[in-house]
Amino acid sequence: MNATARIERPNAGPTPTPADLTITPRDSRFGRGETMQRWWCNADPVATAWMNSLSASFPLGEGLFIESVKAFRDGAPPRLASEIRAFVKQEVNHTREHLAFNRAAAESGYDMSGLEARIAHNVAIARTRPPVVQLGVTIALEHFTAMFAHLFLKDAKAFFDPNGPQADIWRWHAVEEIEHKGVAFDTYLHATRGWSRWRRWKLKALTMLLVTGRFVGHRSHDALDLMAQDGITGWKARARLTWYLVGKPGVLRRIFPAWAAYFLPGFHPWNRDDRELITRYESDFADAVMPAE
Repeated sequence: MNATARIERPNAGPTPTPADLTITPRDSRFGRGETMQRWWCNADPVATAWMNSLSASFPLGEGLFIESVKAFRDGAPPRLASEIRAFVKQEVNHTREHLAFNRAAAESGYDMSGLEARIAHNVAIARTRPPVVQLGVTIALEHFTAMFAHLFLKDAKAFFDPNGPQADIWRWHAVEEIEHKGVAFDTYLHATRGWSRWRRWKLKALTMLLVTGRFVGHRSHDALDLMAQDGITGWKARARLTWYLVGKPGVLRRIFPAWAAYFLPGFHPWNRDDRELITRYESDFADAVMPAE
């Protein structure tokens, strides 16, 4: 077997990572020298709060992803080792750009310090877990980002009107999340190659259940914090956020089938090959980015 072509799972078939997949770090910059409107999502404070809460979580979260994947790169097949390097480069660029995005959100008038402190606390707790558990957290959260990325590139209005200037960073990020969506998972297969299929599935599934509750809960808490800064509080704030997430446009409702697929025994991120969304981006939007100097 050619080790660079695929990774074998004990008692299972090869992973369906496309043999011709290329992970390309796009070192681009967004929004430099521009002023972000406070309610940059369709002049909607609810959508803005949710998207700002997501962005606030990326810098420290992606740092954890990088560390958890790099912890198991020793002995990886050559192709996986190469993909890990590209994954790291992409995540480093995402961290830089979302730090800039978060500064712009703060400059628009939001106090982001509470969100950042809570995220730092939660990431610090995650770092106390065994390395393979940290990797389990990473593959669960990478599935969330891949689901969001797929939906955003397919129908950005599930999040906000994609015609505003802030849409460019989210398209760019989404493309790279799709491109590297299998790297952490393949690293998990490599790290647990001596495990039984049941043990591997159990850790993956239980971790996803835990991560889902915390991810949705923490991001919602942070969004409500930002909404409170706009004077939207109490049950009306919770109702409006819930409707945004599960009603209309219904971000969480619309990713539910892909979320449920994660628990199937034969799940792999590339069971859904959605690279046509990358091709569409490169055709329609790639010229909107600002190359890094």
